Amino acid sequence: MASQSPFFGKRDRDTDSLTSRPAPLVGGGTNLSGTPVNPSSLTTNAAASAAAAPVKEGGSKLTVGPNIKLKGVEITDCDTLVVEGIVEATMDSRVIQIAEQGSFKGSVAIDIAEIRGVFDGDLTAREKLVIHATGKVTGKIRYGKIVIEEGGQLSGEISVGTGGSSASNDSKPAPLQAAA
Repeated sequence: MASQSPFFGKRDRDTDSLTSRPAPLVGGGTNLSGTPVNPSSLTTNAAASAAAAPVKEGGSKLTVGPNIKLKGVEITDCDTLVVEGIVEATMDSRVIQIAEQGSFKGSVAIDIAEIRGVFDGDLTAREKLVIHATGKVTGKIRYGKIVIEEGGQLSGEISVGTGGSSASNDSKPAPLQAAA
C-alpha cells in the first residue's frame, strides 16, 4: 500500500500562508539595531559596494582535477585551463596553470603559462612564462618574458620571441640544457 509523502500538496497549503505575510516596508523602517533606514540610502550603499568590489574575470575556465586524465583532445575556446591531473592535448588559449601535482604533455600556444608541475612538449607563451620552484618544463619552448623561481627547471630548445614580427625574433633558437 502506497503512502503519500508529507511533502505532496504542501505547496497548496503554503500558498495561503504566503498571502498572509505582511507587506515589505516601502517608505522606510528600522534595522535590527533600531536605527532608521532610508530606502534611498540602501541603493546608494549598494551601488558604492558594487563599485568597490573587484571585477570578476570573465571567460571560460576548465579545471582538470586531481586523479583525472584527459587524453587526445584539442582544447579550444577555453580562456583558462587549470591542470591538477594529467592532460595530453593541444591547446590555443589565454592562460594555462599547471598545479604541483599536474602534468601536461602536448602542444600549447598561450598568452600566459604558470607552471608548478610538469610540462613536456611544444610551449609558446606569447606574453609570459612563469616556472615556479616545483615546476619542470621540457621541450621546444618560446616565450615573450620569462620568470624562473629558484629550483624551477627548464630544458630543451628555448628561444625568446613567439614567432611574431618583432626584432627579438630574428635570433636563431639555441639548444639549451638548463636547470635553475
